[in-house]
Amino acid sequence: MYLSRLGMDGMPTPTLATLAQLQARHNACFPFETLTTLLRDAVAIDLPSVQHKLLQEGRGGYCYELNGMFLALLHAVGFDARAISARVVMGQTTDTATPRTHMLVLVRIEGVEYIADVGFGGTTPTGPLRLDHRFAQATPHARYRLDLQSPYYLLQVEIGGEWRPLYRFDLAVQEPVDHVLGNWYVCTHPASSFPGQLRAALAGPGWRRTLGAGVYSVHRIGEPSERRPLADVQDVLTVLRDAFGITVPTHPRLHAAIAAWLRGVA
Repeated sequence: MYLSRLGMDGMPTPTLATLAQLQARHNACFPFETLTTLLRDAVAIDLPSVQHKLLQEGRGGYCYELNGMFLALLHAVGFDARAISARVVMGQTTDTATPRTHMLVLVRIEGVEYIADVGFGGTTPTGPLRLDHRFAQATPHARYRLDLQSPYYLLQVEIGGEWRPLYRFDLAVQEPVDHVLGNWYVCTHPASSFPGQLRAALAGPGWRRTLGAGVYSVHRIGEPSERRPLADVQDVLTVLRDAFGITVPTHPRLHAAIAAWLRGVA
């Protein structure tokens, strides 16, 4: 069912071209979204729960869900891949001490290592990035750069001609419980930026769509971005459905949570 949602006929072979194709199609099909943390509910990241949410309920998720399911797919295809973790420094100095709260995937293909990430919101890389390459690397939507700041790698994205840091990571082996701990911090800790907040992102051929801070934006390659404020709860629900393909859950607290979020970002 996962491969059919990605428009794949049959089981592909574990090549770099396949990885790039799977990553691009996943980013266009499964949205980054935080409706669960908007409600201040815990996020389940075990594979059966994630598969049910994304494949059966018509939802998206965040890094532990999206990259977790993507990693399972890579294993099924036959890739040599494992999860690693990162410290998010977006909007901060690159040496800021932040917790390990982002999950991404390390993939080895013919002796060469790449990172694949389908869960970093509006700046998610939409193609694999070669780990040992120290120059700008193009993806379908933006250029990225990996700098080695031993023992960490620093991922940066080029926006408007400026390089902006996203996260730092190393290659330490992560056990499943490490991601359980990081996920619990993200969805429950008072210092986390996720509880009570709504974000969404989706990236298709030539475009990205993002929702956050009370604004819906469409970014098209080579064109000025389009941004507009979200008017009310119904406007938010419509955008989530029509622009991001999300089947919005019928939760009794959802309308009140969206209204509170809109007031908080006004």
